[in-house]
Amino acid sequence: MDRPAIPALDFKRLGPPPGSRITVVGGCGGIGRALVDACLGLDLRVSVLDLPASLEKHAPHSDCLQHAIDATDEKSVEDAFGHIQSTWGGLDIMVNLCGFTNEFEAVADMSVATWDEITEGNLRSAFLCSKAALPPLRQSNCAAIINTASGLAYKGLAGTSPYGAAKAGVIALSKSLANENAPDIRINVVAPGAVDTAFLKGGTSRAGENKNAKTHIDTDRYADATPMKRLAVADDVVAPILFLSGNAARFITGQVIHINGGGFMP
Repeated sequence: MDRPAIPALDFKRLGPPPGSRITVVGGCGGIGRALVDACLGLDLRVSVLDLPASLEKHAPHSDCLQHAIDATDEKSVEDAFGHIQSTWGGLDIMVNLCGFTNEFEAVADMSVATWDEITEGNLRSAFLCSKAALPPLRQSNCAAIINTASGLAYKGLAGTSPYGAAKAGVIALSKSLANENAPDIRINVVAPGAVDTAFLKGGTSRAGENKNAKTHIDTDRYADATPMKRLAVADDVVAPILFLSGNAARFITGQVIHINGGGFMP
């Protein structure tokens, strides 16, 4: 089925002001690279935190600070944000895109190791990155954190229990953070549905490699079942992130923005 062309977006209208300091955790993924490109186009100061293999495969622009991290390791995360603090003297925005899942697997068949790997890679990483970002963010007068969840945190889709549970935890964590840090730091969540990136093609392990080549969903069927009749593309997620990062969203905190073309309406 032919689908209509997707118009380009103008990110300059509601995003952060030029010169804002933004850190993108997971900045080498499909959404992360699109976000970094948009931020550079807005003349933001950008730092990219990602796995060593990801930084090697998708090297950020030379204008970006970059730091190799394991987002589940406390010292690794603290060292990265300490480097940002010492280099920039503070931080305005932290966007956490870190996360992964494996092939669908029922709880009855799942090992404890698989459960721990997925929940740590999605929830522990969000906790560590959010915690480490708070001190440099307190140096800003327009600070924001945007974490990433999923509609699977609500839907309980068979085979996705550790991912859905972890993303539900990210939402709960973010709401608590929003209360704990208001009015100085706003914390919100974006919850994308299926996005047309490499993430749909098999699972990605904590080490960053693609663990299999099996697509988790029938993308054509998924698109046809969505009111907007297509998958999201990376820019569909980038635009709400930039909005939540800027002063146009100055009275929004503790919220979850679902980005799924109407496929899930909580």
